[in-house]
Amino acid sequence: MHLRQIQSKEKALSEWAILVGYRGSVAHGMYLPPEQKTGVDDIDIMSVCVPPIEYYYGLEYFGNKGTKEIFEEEWDIVVYEIRKYLRLLEKGNPNVISLLWLEPQDYIKITPEGQLLIDSRDIFSTKEIYHSFAGYAYDQLYKMEHAACKGYMGEKRKKLVEQFGYDTKNAAHLVRLLRMAIEFLGTGKFIVKRPDASQLLDIKNGVWTLEEVKAEAELLFYQAEQAYKNSSLPETIDREKVNALAIAITSAMHV
Repeated sequence: MHLRQIQSKEKALSEWAILVGYRGSVAHGMYLPPEQKTGVDDIDIMSVCVPPIEYYYGLEYFGNKGTKEIFEEEWDIVVYEIRKYLRLLEKGNPNVISLLWLEPQDYIKITPEGQLLIDSRDIFSTKEIYHSFAGYAYDQLYKMEHAACKGYMGEKRKKLVEQFGYDTKNAAHLVRLLRMAIEFLGTGKFIVKRPDASQLLDIKNGVWTLEEVKAEAELLFYQAEQAYKNSSLPETIDREKVNALAIAITSAMHV
């Protein structure tokens, strides 16, 4: 199914959307198509939307607490209502902040309100990112070691876990998250399209042993902690600026 077909059915991806882009493996330059032996990736999309005014003043609710998920064949799409998206940004959620740092070719739609969101991304550049990214990395480490062949996996991914003795996809996520956190804490910039994609793909393809992945993770956790201690980024987010941004975007869409 083509993305345009999904957009034609979903206003949250078309007329309500202010910012739509690729996320996950496509955005990171690490996508492995299903015809490849180790290819277990979906095509991941993220959208930020501002629904009509009745969703703000009436009794309408958008999605499930501001989130709507759409699964169509190879497409894995998540849509956030603007206020939900900004709250996730405040928490330093790694999955959402990357949308503000994509390469130009990885954006599908940018409205003036979406561009305002991108232009305001430095509001969310604080040291608090460390705790969120490290937490997600520890989760990937646990899944890599203990969540073998869980129900959320397809049969192909389960077979890869059995073949390599650990979940290589979780391993690649683990290393990528920690490296991105270290880079960000030092520079204030997220490098979404990974310059180390070939090495991360080696991990994803099972070239690295479990012991090599764990050794790299141990080193990266230490480096991330040091980067946090030495970072010159602000300690916390200025919530008044976030609130002003929410008002500016929603009011512009409801003129």
